[in-house]
Amino acid sequence: MNQPRSLRIVYMGTPDFAVPSLAALIQSRHDVVGVVTNPDRRSGRGKKITPTPVKSLALEHEIEVYQPKKLRKNEEALEKLAAWKPDMIVVAAYGQILPVSILELPEFGCLNVHASLLPAYRGAAPINWCIVHGEEVSGVTIMEMEKGLDTGPMILKGETTIPSDMTAQQLHDALAEQGAELLPRAIDGLLDRSLVPEPQDHDAASWAPMISKEDGLIDWSKSGKQVSDLIRGFNPWPGAYTYHHLPDGSIEGPIKMHLATPCEVSGDFEPGQVVEADASNQRLVIACGEGGISCASIQAPGRRAMGVRDFLNGYELGSQDRFGPPAES
Repeated sequence: MNQPRSLRIVYMGTPDFAVPSLAALIQSRHDVVGVVTNPDRRSGRGKKITPTPVKSLALEHEIEVYQPKKLRKNEEALEKLAAWKPDMIVVAAYGQILPVSILELPEFGCLNVHASLLPAYRGAAPINWCIVHGEEVSGVTIMEMEKGLDTGPMILKGETTIPSDMTAQQLHDALAEQGAELLPRAIDGLLDRSLVPEPQDHDAASWAPMISKEDGLIDWSKSGKQVSDLIRGFNPWPGAYTYHHLPDGSIEGPIKMHLATPCEVSGDFEPGQVVEADASNQRLVIACGEGGISCASIQAPGRRAMGVRDFLNGYELGSQDRFGPPAES
């Protein structure tokens, strides 16, 4: 009986999401001959130059690391990858688009570990947007890469339920582990032809564009569920935020909302208006366009995130207080 083939794999990834999949490949029968990751950046209070999470794991296993600033129109990068003689390239949250010259380099093509159930949520931020949009199920798709963004044939999928209180960070961690479990199975299934890539239904595609800090501004005219979904979908980054409009007309903020749940609101309240503020009962309810939210974790300007009791002990809030954008016409 022929022994299963062992591939020479080049791995391309950068953040924490990509670490479990690299670890799975290192532990597999395949040979990770090189790792490509984005350049190191300064981070933390000391702004020290810090290696990417993928680089750190690669160096622990004495795998050669290459960190080009860009791949497009970079002959040196193409020559470097070609010198590794990869049978396959695997990509997970690398952060750069691969040019066609690299996509066509390995015999068995390029695979991507994508954090959604394609063709839904193609793009840069599928984890955040699926929670913001109130999805109850997400997952990982192992797909073949082609010129289009996340448009290639699908090899293997795995589903994950999204509980109503799950944050983007929690879903991120779950999908990172799921991707690591699916990836070796997808590679082996391609090699023994037990898995056949399935074309995507492009008409059913949806998009998950790159997020910015401005996306986190809370629109209180939306329903309590929509606001709650925004808060957990942007936890921890970029963070959902709002501004406190005091009864005297002054405005302070931004105030970040880290955790909240939708709730019913009785009475005639304007969106963003404080419905209930009770430190002893740890209750801060804010009205929305429909219903409201009950806050659980809040962060005042220049302070750490805190529970409702601690927040209300420092802020005297009543029905004359409102939350909204920094300036209103």
